[in-house]
Amino acid sequence: MSTRVKAAGLAGAILIAATSVTGVFASSHREAPLISGDPSADNTDLYAFVSPDDPDSLTIIANYIPLEEPAGGPNFFPFDDQVRYEIHVDNNGDGRPDTSYTFRFSSQTKATNFAGIPTFLYNDGPITSLTDEHWLTPQTYDIERNGTRIGSELPTPPANIGPRSTPNYAALAASAVVTLGDGTKVFAGQRDDAFFVDLGSIFDLAGLRPFNTLHALPLPAEAGADGVSGFNTNSIALQIPLEQLTKDHALPTGPNDPDAVLGVWAAASRQKHRTLNDDGSTSASGKWIQVSRLGNPLINEVIIPRVAKDYWNNQAPAGDAQFAKFYLAPELAAVANVLYDALDTPATSNRGDLVAVLLTGLNIPASDIVPGGLQFTGTGATQADMLRVNSGIKPNAAGACVFGVDGGGTPSRLGAIDADLCGFPNGRRLLDDVADIELRAVVEGYGPTLNAVLGVPNRTPNNLIGDGVDANDTPFLAVFPYAGTPQSGYEHVHMHGLNPMP
Repeated sequence: MSTRVKAAGLAGAILIAATSVTGVFASSHREAPLISGDPSADNTDLYAFVSPDDPDSLTIIANYIPLEEPAGGPNFFPFDDQVRYEIHVDNNGDGRPDTSYTFRFSSQTKATNFAGIPTFLYNDGPITSLTDEHWLTPQTYDIERNGTRIGSELPTPPANIGPRSTPNYAALAASAVVTLGDGTKVFAGQRDDAFFVDLGSIFDLAGLRPFNTLHALPLPAEAGADGVSGFNTNSIALQIPLEQLTKDHALPTGPNDPDAVLGVWAAASRQKHRTLNDDGSTSASGKWIQVSRLGNPLINEVIIPRVAKDYWNNQAPAGDAQFAKFYLAPELAAVANVLYDALDTPATSNRGDLVAVLLTGLNIPASDIVPGGLQFTGTGATQADMLRVNSGIKPNAAGACVFGVDGGGTPSRLGAIDADLCGFPNGRRLLDDVADIELRAVVEGYGPTLNAVLGVPNRTPNNLIGDGVDANDTPFLAVFPYAGTPQSGYEHVHMHGLNPMP
């Protein structure tokens, strides 16, 4: 490539990165112009997986409110009383909800503290229970399933303020897990943000520290730095018996049961009219309008162009065929071709592999890994952005798949591209490194397990590329709601947990 042509290509890639790739790999943290100004309604991440300690149930975790600074008092980050938070499940592959859960929150703000003095405080003493009178701003919620109330005035835990205000926080939060009458477990409250990615390097013209020397604007190679470390988010978590979700209302008989695959997405809606009242309060009225949604991670950042992002957030998965052209010709692949010209050049058009992985699901033919073949996540011809989970594939206690390369031992952060078929894009576990997985998918670095399934080359070093951040900074729980204890406002560290160079 001539110097002039390369310079022109680099200039074009810089322009693209500056205008449309600045949201890449922030998961759905501030991914679209309008929702960036409405963090309380912003879906940040969605997880859906067969529960490792209860494999006859599906766990769904929907996160909202991006990059919560743990020390952000005195108001911290409650759920918004004027937002309707939603989790939808499709059991027949048409991209339409068959089971919907909606959550509405209610805040009780006390005007005076424990001593009767008008207060600005979140709490005026240690909070040792969910009904502690020292907690001055408690919040509860109601939950409906397909329009029927199944839980009322359920408790949320307070924010993790610090050792004086919220001593023994892990036990306090655990007491907010509620088992409903139908056996469903539910939790709503603050959690550590389980997403991990090097935001700082990727925002800097899609830089990847371990691969700095391959970049068109090279820097010395470095270990990755988790830009989400030290931040919290608000989680709504459900653990639902599978019989309540499957089309035939029965447990799947195995991975190829036609009713085993479930599609999951989350959303948030506001009423159409918002009024600023003379007393400083707000009120809402009118029909509900969807302002945010999330199925597969990183779609609105990596796939959907800026001019369509707000529109995409308003649409239902059943209509996602209108966006297929952006999957078939991903802009990020063109950017990568210029910024990382040392890569084996990925295709920038006719990307049916991305349509299969992210819009319709996969069927895996017979192989040494999967004798007899596997329906995996294929749900038919409807193109819809959903996390597709094959609930007939059972994990072991560690969350690894029984079809894994080691027979179901240790889960792989790379999920299905490393032959761990309990991982993304078969649903999404907390441990799945979706930034690396989707980056490799965009540049056709699938590895040997999926490249044969998709009929695309196994390009290298494309199949090695990543941001150098391979795990979360906080350990996950072994039991529901699984997401880690939120960072304490009194003591937390950002940009923590640098990984060694590979």
